Amino acid sequence: MPRSSRTAVRPTHTETKPSFKTTEFFVYVAAVVAVLIASALVGSGPGIVDRFPADQAWLYVTLLSIGYLISRGLAKSGSRETADHTHA
Repeated sequence: MPRSSRTAVRPTHTETKPSFKTTEFFVYVAAVVAVLIASALVGSGPGIVDRFPADQAWLYVTLLSIGYLISRGLAKSGSRETADHTHA
């Protein structure tokens, strides 16, 4: 039997748009910046007790990062976007 010279063209899909194009990325970055600024400002001064030390701030940044990674994983698991390779 002769083989057909035609091949099936499958659409290429990406799971989601790139993370830097999402609103959740900008909210994540803003939250991290806010936590770090708050930690730097709270308790800065002579004779003032630091009520928001750096180790606590970095714990919050870690928790924000875990939440962001989970949200990206959930977004990737439930959606598909057609990849458009025509734009350069």
